[in-house]
Amino acid sequence: MYTYIRDGAEIYRQSFATIRAESDLTAFDEDLSQVVVRMIHASGQVDLTGDVRASAGLVTAARTALEAGAPILCDANMVASGVTRKRLPADNEVLCLLGDPRTPDLAVELDTTRTAAAVELWRPMLEGAVVAIGNAPTALFALLELVDAGGPRPAAVIGAPVGFIGAAESCEALADRTDLEYLTVLGRRGGSAITAAALNALASKVE
Repeated sequence: MYTYIRDGAEIYRQSFATIRAESDLTAFDEDLSQVVVRMIHASGQVDLTGDVRASAGLVTAARTALEAGAPILCDANMVASGVTRKRLPADNEVLCLLGDPRTPDLAVELDTTRTAAAVELWRPMLEGAVVAIGNAPTALFALLELVDAGGPRPAAVIGAPVGFIGAAESCEALADRTDLEYLTVLGRRGGSAITAAALNALASKVE
């Protein structure tokens, strides 16, 4: 028999206590710290704090939008699947249109990836929505281009795509914005788990 903690609640309690003890959260206010702690919990990396960037109004904007019933638009099914529905304050709709039958043809028409093409299909729902991009840098770039072209503006953008091609550049582009409320992770790190964890923390203050 192995010796290990079997109480789920105690594992949870000790995990968050360990994160707060081992990570430097001094750069974040109390509300954003709660979000970053969950991102660390999802990644197992306490040094993630050095790469997290967020606009000053991100937490308020995201929570206000979610409480008002705004939809959550996700670039990948893994992000959508990671959203804990019981934490959502208004039974918010969680959508990923990557599998929409229109997406493949639109990707060919736009000469881009399917994830970026799916962003075009967000247009009718994008104004005031909460966006969660944790997989595809092309989706984040497409969103920023859509906004720059005068398209609908989301209430908040969680943009933390992971990878070696375009991920760091797309997150840097998001962090440079002064016209959007955003949360991102600089560099190559990110991913569906981190992005969904951030969304879950924004959806509910309960740790």
